[in-house]
Parts: sequence; C-alpha cells; structure tokens
Amino acid sequence: MRVYLPFTLPTLAGLLAEGQTVLPVRGYAVTPALREWYSSGDDEELEYVALTQAARASLRLLLADPGAPGRRVVLAAELPAEQVVGIAGFDEPALVEVKVSVRVRDVVSGHIDDLGAVADVRAAVDALPAADGGDEDARFTVDGAEGHELLWYATQELQHVTG
Repeated sequence: MRVYLPFTLPTLAGLLAEGQTVLPVRGYAVTPALREWYSSGDDEELEYVALTQAARASLRLLLADPGAPGRRVVLAAELPAEQVVGIAGFDEPALVEVKVSVRVRDVVSGHIDDLGAVADVRAAVDALPAADGGDEDARFTVDGAEGHELLWYATQELQHVTG
C-alpha cells in the first residue's frame, strides 16, 4: 500500500541517519473513506489527494518546529497493507496510522517544495492558527502554499536535499 508521510527537512535527515521512523507514524493513503468521499476519482486522482493532505500535515510539523526550513516534505512509502490502519474521519478521509516503523528502504520517492515556495510556505505556517480559528483570509493564505507543486525526488537524491 502506498502511504504518504509528512516530514520536515530535519525529520527527513533524522530518518536517513537512523534508518527508520519511531512509532506511531501517521500518514495518508487511499482509504475506503477517501474512495467514498471522492466517488468519481480514479486511483491517480485519489493518490494525489492523499499526497496533498500529507503536504498540509507537513505545514503543521513546520508550525511545531519554527527553526525548520520552510519547505513541505512528503515521503511516499510502500508498506504491507495489514500494517496500515485507516483512522480516517470526515475531515481527513485519507488519514492512516502505520503500525510498524517505516524504514528508509520502504520509501519509494520524496516530494519536497522548491526553494521558490519558502515565502508562501512560511506565510501558510504562520496563518495556520488563525485559519484553524475560522479566519477566511488565513485559510486563503494556507491554501496558497498548495499552489506550489512539490518536486519529485528519487530516494538516492534525498540525502542531498537535507544537506
């Protein structure tokens, strides 16, 4: 099962150094709830939705670590389906919990903001608390980060991005 995992550049560096994540691991995947929510979407569209939700979760990780570079990071991992449990709710239909540590060898690609997105990502991170409180202007700012497509990185390239 393909699972999209939100990270920051420092947590990605930690994964590369340690070789695996610590538990629990939350991610995003094509769940039955997501299929129901997007009843007309094909698999590729649903995968993109899961990736986008993981990128939004990466913003929250950046809020928790203000010293981290302002770039969203999402890793795509292939994991045994029996180790992934859907905990999706109405607001996050792709949300899952991984019951095992994710190892570097499980990662099939990385998706990271270009340096040109840093200002918009930082603005989105700063606006998150107000957006959570219902401020429409802040929500617009948070949504603005999604205007930047994440760049695709092969697994062997990830060590060069964190340096």
